[in-house]
This record gives sequence, C-alpha cells and structure tokens, in this order.
Amino acid sequence: MKIDDITKNTLDKLNAMPAEELIKWAFDNFGDRAAIGTSFQLTGTVIIDLASKHFRKFRVFTIDTLRLHQETYDAIKASEKKYGLAVERFTPDEGTLKRMVDRFGEYLFFTDKAKQEYCCFVRKVEPNKRALKTLDVWITGLRKDQSDYRKTVPKASLVEEDGRKILKLAPLAEWSMEKIWRYIKENNLPYNKLFDKGYDSIGCIICSTPLVKGGPPRSGRWRWFHEEDDKKECGIHTNTVRE
Repeated sequence: MKIDDITKNTLDKLNAMPAEELIKWAFDNFGDRAAIGTSFQLTGTVIIDLASKHFRKFRVFTIDTLRLHQETYDAIKASEKKYGLAVERFTPDEGTLKRMVDRFGEYLFFTDKAKQEYCCFVRKVEPNKRALKTLDVWITGLRKDQSDYRKTVPKASLVEEDGRKILKLAPLAEWSMEKIWRYIKENNLPYNKLFDKGYDSIGCIICSTPLVKGGPPRSGRWRWFHEEDDKKECGIHTNTVRE
C-alpha cells in the first residue's frame, strides 16, 4: 500500500480498529516504512508488546536528546533485550547543538518559553524530522486523557511533514492510564521505573519532574512555567499539519 491510497474511508476504518489490530495493519501494509516512535513512556511499552504478538522484527525509534534519565536508557535496553529489538536512536545535530549552547548557555530553557521551545526543537523536533523521512506510518503513544490539548487526538490521521503526507497513528488514544498499567502488570512488561517515583510524563532529565498530587498529567513538564497554558508540548506533535 502507498500513502496516496489512504482515503477518508480508510481513515474511518482505521479509527474504528482496536489497538492491536491497528498496529498489525500498519506493519502488514507498510512493513519497514512503518515505525513505532517512542520516548519509552508507558504507552510506548504497551505498543511494542502488542506489535511483538504478530511480528518478530519491526521498527522502533526513539529521540535521544543526550539528556535523558538513566531510567529511560535502562528501559530502552530492557525492551531491546526482551523483544530482540535494535531501537533506532536519533540524536541532535552536533553542530546545531553546539551553536545553541554557545549562544544561549546550557540551561536556556529556564529563561523563557521561546528558548525552551528552541531547545526542544534542536534536541527533539529536528531529530524526529529526520526519523520521519525514513517512514510513511508513524505510530505514536498519544492519548486523549494526557491533556486538554490532546483530548481530540484521533487514532488515525494524515499529517503533512516537509511537504509530504504521513499516516500518523495513536493506537492507544482511547486507553486510560488504569488500562495501560493493568496491561503492563498482567503481562510483566519492562517499563521506565521513574513511573514508580511519581512521574507521569518523562522527557529530559531537567525538564521533567514528578507530579504534585492532584496535578494534571503533564504538569511535571517545564514546571517553572507553571500552568500558563495546557499545551506543555515539546513540538514533536505540534509541528505537523493534520488534514
């Protein structure tokens, strides 16, 4: 199948599929032009396991900002060992990263929202763009209950990236955190142990912190910006245009 074959009717069918069926469909129809993109949050852990029920080999990629928690690197290694994976790692461009740090300093993200977004672009968005150039189907861990900003995320949509269409899937869009934890525990899956320490959303080591009791799921991100907006996004999921 080719991306140009994806019609509105196809999208309607995909949005009606349960998670495991949707993941199987993606790899059946696109092979190594489909990939699971994950930062090894709990959702990514579940998606990898669902894919492993049908395929021995499938693509998984992650964005290594070079500032991840050790627990995140441990989770990557644990998944590679369990499933026999070789997780593809995309890192920031060395020259661009050096110029940013030389100009604004190592901790520019504390200054203001614009510099935080610039840091995220250099460390996360640009490497993700390079990853997307290698695929036609991008399988993500987005869920509706993660924030108001994400509450309308569909299971399947066509997005535009650098002038071409990509099928973006969120198989667990309608899963609750309770369902995700239940699946992980029942299937004894490896997972990022920061989730046992009060974290709900995990990114770079400085920019993600444990939740304050009662806070919204992504409130641990860039805590120094308080709750000035509910967006709390690095840019990976805001720099594509959905049809």
